[in-house]
Amino acid sequence: MQKQFPNAQLSGLIPGSENLRFLNFRGNALPGRGDVLLFAPPGFESMHDVPLLLLLHGVYGCQWNWWLNGAIDRTGLAMLQDGSTTPMMIAMPSDGLWGDGSGYVPHAHANYEAWIADDIPTCLRELFPQLRSDKFFIAGLSMGGFGAMRLGMKYAARTLGISAHSSVTHASQLSRFIPYPPDAFLFAGEQETDLLYWAKTNLTHLPPLRFDCGTEDSLIEQNRKLHRELSDLGVPHTYEEFPGGHDWPYWTEHVRSTLAFCKRVLER
Repeated sequence: MQKQFPNAQLSGLIPGSENLRFLNFRGNALPGRGDVLLFAPPGFESMHDVPLLLLLHGVYGCQWNWWLNGAIDRTGLAMLQDGSTTPMMIAMPSDGLWGDGSGYVPHAHANYEAWIADDIPTCLRELFPQLRSDKFFIAGLSMGGFGAMRLGMKYAARTLGISAHSSVTHASQLSRFIPYPPDAFLFAGEQETDLLYWAKTNLTHLPPLRFDCGTEDSLIEQNRKLHRELSDLGVPHTYEEFPGGHDWPYWTEHVRSTLAFCKRVLER
């Protein structure tokens, strides 16, 4: 079968972090190339039907954030060793690198949604046939939490589970962090970018959902409001609050909840 992304460039293993490697390729959704950092569990080469987790960064970020700021490789290995997570590939893509953050939504010049939901899973399955081919997990922080919840709900039939930390809960909130007007993220329309619209649309077949927020986070009230709204709609989900702010110490600690969540979903 002819590959869709024959020019994808995969690095060797990163010295000192031998479970990590970089991927660079030109997808169909972007005007140029995009970057992805990959974490593979020990023994990945001989595994079959390995789950894929798409782990999204926040504003100002890029593909290396979860590694160099969040120690995801050390956390993942430690949790594999103590059995609190399951072997899976973790793909940490850039958001497309538009401005200070694309929002993981379509824009006039590029479709940052399709980059995440279509191009990356397809390219990874071409490179790694041992990956599960039908569904993926999706998670993220802040802007990436918004992206994870929106894309996971929209593409519910292709999503195993959704986990989000310190989430932006509406595209207009991105203007708190970056100098763009709210309508900069509404090229596809208000309805298309609304979390509750997708929760209602796919209510009967939404994947498992969990999200959390720090009690000192400026987005705490928005996360509490989303929790109430999802409850009113009858959307099954888990919402948790922990001490902490909108920062890497919080995300480095609580990404453990995402990795443990993936194991629980697979064991159901």
